[in-house]
Amino acid sequence: MDIANITDIQAIEAAAERIAGHVVRTPTVASPGLTDLLGGPVTTKLELLQRTGSFKARGATAKLLSLSEAERAAGVVAVSGGNHGIALAVMSGALDVKATVVMPRAAPARAARIAEAAGATVRLTEDMEGAFALMSRLEAEGLTLVHPYDDPVVVAAQGTVGLELAEDADELTDVLVSIGGGGLIAGVAAALRARRPGVRIWGVETEGAQAMSEALAAGGPVPVALSSVVSTLSAPSVCELTYEHVSALVTEVLVVSDAEAVRGTLDLAEHAKVWAEPAAGCLLPAARRVLERVGDGARLGLVVCGGNASPWDVMSWADRFGLR
Repeated sequence: MDIANITDIQAIEAAAERIAGHVVRTPTVASPGLTDLLGGPVTTKLELLQRTGSFKARGATAKLLSLSEAERAAGVVAVSGGNHGIALAVMSGALDVKATVVMPRAAPARAARIAEAAGATVRLTEDMEGAFALMSRLEAEGLTLVHPYDDPVVVAAQGTVGLELAEDADELTDVLVSIGGGGLIAGVAAALRARRPGVRIWGVETEGAQAMSEALAAGGPVPVALSSVVSTLSAPSVCELTYEHVSALVTEVLVVSDAEAVRGTLDLAEHAKVWAEPAAGCLLPAARRVLERVGDGARLGLVVCGGNASPWDVMSWADRFGLR
């Protein structure tokens, strides 16, 4: 592991200055409802209230602002299970950059509609592996890549979530963060290790989207088979950059089922009064495990990463898993 690749706090602070005025400093609030539900103090970082509905706006904005004039003129391309594509499309429109977003057909139809409405060209593929392959071809043809997680600029910008959390909730003992490709947890872990070194960081994946768990077991990034309904966590592999952050800075990566993630989404709506997506809902079953593991005295922080799931999608999944 190359410690030199771990994002430093100066890069995260610089990213915070760069994106200020373009993104929202989202609320960090105690959740009495989740505290009652889980049986321990819970604080939520509400990134679902971020511009474009998820933390992805931070990384997309930072990368767009870092481009040269030639890179901007070429136009940008990204692959996405939903949120990164929405963020890139909306922020590219705001910054007058032409964007192409590649999505698998399983991605929420709402995400494709929003990206197109923001002015982006949307290309659909049969699966996520095909989406990454098409992204690579378009990059080779001259478009500027805005990778969802394999980029130090993006990781540093996602770390601004952790920077704000450290400033707003200094009493936390354990912070839970969802993992797709690992950009969010890499940045958050780097920020918290610098500002709150005693805090434990836990990653959460869903079964069938276990790219980081399998990387940790293998000693490095490996291709994984994807079957989770949670498209926004479905990366075909993590990258060396995010793997190094997680292996160095994260206590453990927990894996929950799709059904548990959808149940968590319903619990967030009922008890926390927020409409999140299953990529955030997966934090609740993992939080129960952390509380069992850590015991009395734990004070949890949950990074509620996004809210871009339609009620119809969630109700469909709830019916599929017999949750109603």
